[in-house]
This record gives sequence, C-alpha cells and structure tokens, in this order.
Amino acid sequence: MIDRYTTPEMNAIWSRQAKYERWKDVEIAIVEVHSEMGNVPQKAVDVIHANAHFELDRCDEIEKETRHDLMAFVRNLAETTGPEGRYIHLGVTSYDVIDTALGMMLRDSADVLLEGVAQLKREIGRLAKDHIDTPEIGRTHGIHAEPITFGFKAANWYAELDRNQKRLEQAREDIAVGKVSGAVGIHANTSPDMESRVCKKLGLSPDPVSTQIINRDRHANFLNVLALMGAGLERIATELRNLQRTEILEVQEYFAKGQTGSSAMPHKRNPWNSETVCGLARLLRANAHSMVESVATWHERDLTNSSLERIIFPDSCQLAHFMIKRMTTILSGLNVNVDRMAQNLRQMGDLVFSEHVMIALIHAGLSREAAYKVAQRNAAKAWDGEDFKTSVANDPDVVATLKPEQVEELFSLEHHLRHARYTLEAVGIK
Repeated sequence: MIDRYTTPEMNAIWSRQAKYERWKDVEIAIVEVHSEMGNVPQKAVDVIHANAHFELDRCDEIEKETRHDLMAFVRNLAETTGPEGRYIHLGVTSYDVIDTALGMMLRDSADVLLEGVAQLKREIGRLAKDHIDTPEIGRTHGIHAEPITFGFKAANWYAELDRNQKRLEQAREDIAVGKVSGAVGIHANTSPDMESRVCKKLGLSPDPVSTQIINRDRHANFLNVLALMGAGLERIATELRNLQRTEILEVQEYFAKGQTGSSAMPHKRNPWNSETVCGLARLLRANAHSMVESVATWHERDLTNSSLERIIFPDSCQLAHFMIKRMTTILSGLNVNVDRMAQNLRQMGDLVFSEHVMIALIHAGLSREAAYKVAQRNAAKAWDGEDFKTSVANDPDVVATLKPEQVEELFSLEHHLRHARYTLEAVGIK
C-alpha cells in the first residue's frame, strides 16, 4: 500500500518487521510447549528466549539461497541461538507459523478497525441528535419525494454501521485461529494438545481441522466483511457528494484556508474526501473477490493463494482503517446548511404533501384510484407553476369531501415529521 493511504496503527501490525516479530512469537511459543511436554530441554528455551532475534537484511541474504522466506527467517533465528537453535521449528511446517501469525495479525487489525468504528459511530450519532429536527427533503430517483430530517438520514447511516460493526466482531472471532498440525494437518509430528497449548499462549483458538493451511473461507469472510463495511462508507460518501452539488449545497466538507479545489478554477470546493472514500471502496471489493477465488486449493495445499495474500491482507486492513478515519474526519468537520435544506424543501411549494392529500381522501370515502387522480391532477398544476396547496383547497372533489381545517392539517410539516425522534431510540442513539 502506498504511504498516502496507510495508518500508523495498521503499519504497526503489517510492516515486514511486525510480521516477522509475529513469526518469532509463534516459533518461541512452539518451543515453549515442546519443553512443557518434555520434548525440549528448559535450558534450550532459556537460551532461545535470551538470544533469538532476526535481521531483515540477513533474512534477505539467506533467502537468496533458500528461495523461501520463512525458512530463511528460521535459519536466521537459529544462527543467533547457537546449538539450541536446532529446536526452533521442530516438527512443524511453514504455515503452522505463517497462518498462526496471520490469525494474530488479522485479529489485531480487527481490534484497530473496531476502535475506529466506535469513534465513527459517535460522530454519526452526534449528527443524528443535533439534526433530528432539521427538516430536509427526501429524494428518490434523485427527485424530491417527501420531507425527512437530516438527523433521520444520519440515524440510517448509524444503523448500517452498527450492523457492520457486529459483522466485524463475528469475523474477528472466526479469524482468530491458529494451527500447529504439521505438513498436511494430520498431527503427525505434533499433537492436538500441543496445538491447543500453543494457540492459547498466542490468544487464539486452534482450528479444529486444518490441512497444511487454515481453510481460506475464514479469510474470505473477513475480507468480505471489510468490503461490505466499505460499501456502507461509500454509501455515506456518495450521499455527501450529492448533497454538496452546487444546485443542492445542503452540506459541505470542511475547506481550509488556502486549500486548493482546482488548479484551474479558483472558486472550486470539491468533495474530494468523500470521493476518495468511494474510490477506495472499489479496491476493498476487488480484494474480497480475489480472496473468494482463493478458497479452493489443490488437495491439502497449493501456492495459488500465497502471492495475492501478501498484498490483499495488509492492503485491505490499511484501506478499511484509512476510510473509517477519513469518514470520521469528514463528518466531524461537516458544514450542515440548515437554511439551504429548508429552501430546497420548499422549492416545489407544498407538492411533497401529495400523498397526505390522497390518504385523507381515501379515509373520507373516495376509492384509492379516485383519490390518486385528485392529488395527481393538482400536482400537475404545481409542475406548471400553480400553488399546490391552493389548488387542492379549491378542488371541487376536495371541497366536497374534506373540511378546510382538515386540508390545513395535510400540509403540516410538524405532523409529517412527528415520529422522527423515534428513530434515535430505535437505533440506540442516546
């Protein structure tokens, strides 16, 4: 991942140095359990604890010969521990180390992401509470529909993010597994008890049945959860982009003094942060697709998943965290143009209350078809420039069916929005 879209928190998990440190954690845990089970002298464990270390440059040098990064790493550890180094990597295969370390890294990444999600939820919840009574026109197909509030819109975002949070929590549990089951997973040179002990030391659960690798459905699920979360963030970002259109202008991203919107047009204030989120969401979906393609392997193991995983695991975690943080920044500095929302809401006069008219006429005894035609013919006049409320009030069918005070109630914004605050309670915003 290029530096532009990385975060320090994820770099601390996915840098090459950090990955090799996790490999070392697994190798040492295996040696410790071997010793606990009487297979390795305690003195050897003490020496390995005190001296085992690696240098990336030395690993690279050894890999020129081995053409195998994990084996180069193991040889480097053995070099630093003397004769006791022979007990490192005893009875295990490469992916006992790599996949177990990967389980730790994905688990830790999930923790970082969940912390970011909690912060984003707080920001969205603030917007929902602050603007639950801020009227705004609701749009379907890009066309004015009926009034909502901006807080109601934000509460909808909150509810979706809450579902994605729960999905990620479950995916975290599903991915926090390890294996120490040997070359094809049959525990030929290790035991299920040893595997369980090693995993416990590392904060993982043992995979109940693995091959040479942990089955990739777990990993595909994890990346699909990230892709779905990214799609939710993209939905928010897309809405913000549309609401920032010049002719709508109901919200604006924060624009700093001296910031450049366009190299050619000094007046421009583009929704570039929201556009960034939308673009990166596409990468999350592509990566998730690649992982689904890697669930199937030949027999107990092949190498088709290895190369792409070196890219898509760190990149997806980095992108998801960057997007969460960026969306939090966008919303924390968002300018909500309440006056413009009110102006847009009234742009078509009271035309947006046409359904109220129809329903009132139905309750008063008209058939649905007849009521619809009354509302529609008066709406048509409004499209031609007449005042909808006046047209309705003077319509012969309405005059014959409804009292003037009933007609007045049909155009009450407060009546239309009276249940908006229910939404806050429904989604758990306090």
